[in-house]
Amino acid sequence: MYAKKIKMQYGCSNSNNVQEIAEIYVDGCNNPGFFKKADLHDYLKKNPGSIKVYISPYPDLIPAVSSKGEKYVRSESNDTPRDNLLRLPRV
Repeated sequence: MYAKKIKMQYGCSNSNNVQEIAEIYVDGCNNPGFFKKADLHDYLKKNPGSIKVYISPYPDLIPAVSSKGEKYVRSESNDTPRDNLLRLPRV
């Protein structure tokens, strides 16, 4: 499965903070569409490595928790300066 688009939280359309992503479009599953970041976090805890970002080098999405206890997802670290999720098209 691949993460292909992101929706940012209201008022955060130009943000470069992955914690401000509201929903992520996932394709390659039985019900493609936008999923809330907390739902993806829970899914990835049970199914690690099952969703990749649709940008080379196709890093895995990994679950994370903010210092405030908020569940979110980010891409696996690589040599890019910012998280690959933030390079996906925004809608």
